[in-house]
Amino acid sequence: MPMEIEHIIPRVAGGPTVRENLWLACPLCNGHKAAQTHGVDLETDERVSLFNPRKQAWREHFTWSDDGTLVIGLTACGRATVVVLQLNNEYFVQARRRWMMAGWHPPQE
Repeated sequence: MPMEIEHIIPRVAGGPTVRENLWLACPLCNGHKAAQTHGVDLETDERVSLFNPRKQAWREHFTWSDDGTLVIGLTACGRATVVVLQLNNEYFVQARRRWMMAGWHPPQE
């Protein structure tokens, strides 16, 4: 699946088309996000901003499940982002299993 350019703050929410507001996303994640900039953390029921890959570190907000197939939110922001982007839908989980068999996953930083 080719990646596409997405606006971190969507254009409909006033986000500009400048480098600082652009990121690569898969079409599924981008489609789930749509015009959203916030989500609800199901643990605290708090409305929080979604993860911003330009300003926040992935490891501070997320980790992998022991089997490497699920993204686990560590913070309110991380948990809300997992839900909004549906990062653990069956398509992604199956893809991660295949990537693990090929030695491509989880990513090493």
